[in-house]
Amino acid sequence: MGRRRRLTQRFTHHRTRRNRREATAGPRLPELTAHTWHAKDRELAETGLSTVARRLPAVIAQAARLAWRASPADTIATISLNLVAGIFTAFWLLATTGVLTALFSGRPTPDRVREALPSLLLVAAAVALRAGLQACAGWSQSRLNPQVRRLAELRLYEATTAVHLAALDDSDFLDELQRAQTRGMTSAPRVVQEAVDVLTGIVGLAAAAGTLGVLHPLLLPLLLLTAVPEGWASVRSARMQYLTMLSLVEVYRRKWILSDLMIQREHAAEVRSFTMRPFLLDEYDRSAAHQRAVELDLARRQTMAKVTGDMLKGVATAAVYIALGLMLWKGSVPLAVAGTAVLAIRSGQSSLVNLVFAVNQCYEEGLYFGDYLRFCTAAEDRIPRRALDVAAAEERERLPDDFAAIRVRDVVFTYPGAESPSLRGVSLDLRKGEVVALVGENGSGKTTLAKIMAGLYDPDSGDVRWDGVPLAEVPPQEVWERVAVIAQQYTHWPMTARQNITMGAGRGQVQDEDGDEDPAMLAAARASGADEVVAGLSHGYGTLLDRRFRDGAELSGGQWQRLAVARGFFRDAPLLICDEPSAALDARAEHQLFERIRTHADGRTVLLITHRLASVRYADRIYVLEHGEVTEEGDHASLMGRGGLYADLYSLQAAAYGAGGPQAQAG
Repeated sequence: MGRRRRLTQRFTHHRTRRNRREATAGPRLPELTAHTWHAKDRELAETGLSTVARRLPAVIAQAARLAWRASPADTIATISLNLVAGIFTAFWLLATTGVLTALFSGRPTPDRVREALPSLLLVAAAVALRAGLQACAGWSQSRLNPQVRRLAELRLYEATTAVHLAALDDSDFLDELQRAQTRGMTSAPRVVQEAVDVLTGIVGLAAAAGTLGVLHPLLLPLLLLTAVPEGWASVRSARMQYLTMLSLVEVYRRKWILSDLMIQREHAAEVRSFTMRPFLLDEYDRSAAHQRAVELDLARRQTMAKVTGDMLKGVATAAVYIALGLMLWKGSVPLAVAGTAVLAIRSGQSSLVNLVFAVNQCYEEGLYFGDYLRFCTAAEDRIPRRALDVAAAEERERLPDDFAAIRVRDVVFTYPGAESPSLRGVSLDLRKGEVVALVGENGSGKTTLAKIMAGLYDPDSGDVRWDGVPLAEVPPQEVWERVAVIAQQYTHWPMTARQNITMGAGRGQVQDEDGDEDPAMLAAARASGADEVVAGLSHGYGTLLDRRFRDGAELSGGQWQRLAVARGFFRDAPLLICDEPSAALDARAEHQLFERIRTHADGRTVLLITHRLASVRYADRIYVLEHGEVTEEGDHASLMGRGGLYADLYSLQAAAYGAGGPQAQAG
């Protein structure tokens, strides 16, 4: 215990000294300060009151369109109720003049009170009606917010699940997605709410200003003077907040990744066994220290802006009351009118404070909402047009439900941001019922080529044709419905074993009313060996496969892989792509898997990607990829006889298993 306490004290002392150094000098993270979208900083730094006034109507219009799409009835109710409430605000202020006139008259007190009663009743009725209308407006607005949130979330996820897969390999796209998801999407209901608050503030201010204009024309410009200082401070604060958020997006993303590594169970064992804890904590602390320094500087600058705005507002308010006192002294306004003017000024200032705050929030949320809208528009532009053009889909040639041959010709593909292409003019053929293997060293382009053939990527040039129909002219969904994939990196879906097998197969109900399982699902489970996995689960196919939930089960890597194979088998597709399907299996299970693939694939075309070359000996045709090009083609015997890369790789593996003789190699 003493040694542990000393180590803890030493670690705490070291961290305290480091924090003091960083607090003095500031964290040095040059990799976080240079980013392409910081080009917006100059434009945003020049934003002033005039810019806000010019841009705010567009923000409010966007919010109004979104609210209308969410619920026209609630939108109309919210706006109309607030407008009518503003009318009653002006009414009770003007009715107050009658009350004060009666109370300030020279008649006896009982007579003055009796004379004021009718006006008092009008004031009470107006105030009560206004309160009721505002409550109803708040209720309709509270109904509107969740509907707006649902629309915003659906638009984002509809776009991100439909964009080209290559977009998710683009770091700039991922940064914009982070901004849109973390703050932009949540700003949608907020910008609608703040737009309504802007309307409410304008209505209240208009009611007070209209009352002052009726009482005396000179009172109105004096009231409006108080808007300038607070408006300046609020806009400046909003701009500071947005620029700070913009500069910290990459820090937020890095912290999120690091926190996931330190929290999630799947990383826990490796974090401990490789003693990664100090490194991860230090990296996280560096990012957190950078964020802290930036946010502390933001707090200081915002406080200075607020103090300056409050001081100027105080001066403007004093000027208003001095002017009112002078007008009363010179007899320009009666005492009752002056009393009503005081109430109107206080009401106007209250509405003004709410309006300035709402404008500030609406403008700030509008900036984030603009990020969200721009991202959604950009993401929707990256959705294949052929997936959206219904009219063209009715006229074009349809993809066959099955195919006689798939032809790949001169395909070139480059990942976003990469300096060189991953595929360089690749050509190959797959014929119905064949088992075709892609082999090669890591990074040779095998998985990329398979994804292009599955319609997940579009090539830069060249094409892929199913019975002469180019995939570039076919909606991707049609291709995906005809392809089953057994991937090396598959998802551990936090759902039941049944759902993990049948997911996305489009067969609807897989369990009848009597509780009997779908025979096709059971056949796929038997073919993959997943039935043996399910047999050991407490609730069979209904077992939830996630230990984070009650009664959830945890599977080993090999067990998960069997479920992934069953998912591929269950999908009734003419093309089965197996990308390293045996990566998590032992030798016996691997041999059984490939036997099952050959048996289950009767009549289906199989594209097999693997580094275990003993598994491709019986393939109908083998393509060898090297640096994105097909360098060899043929069956096992012909490639061994050629003595090229395939023969070298196969001989190395055969020798490792003690089967390196020439006869075995020629096998």
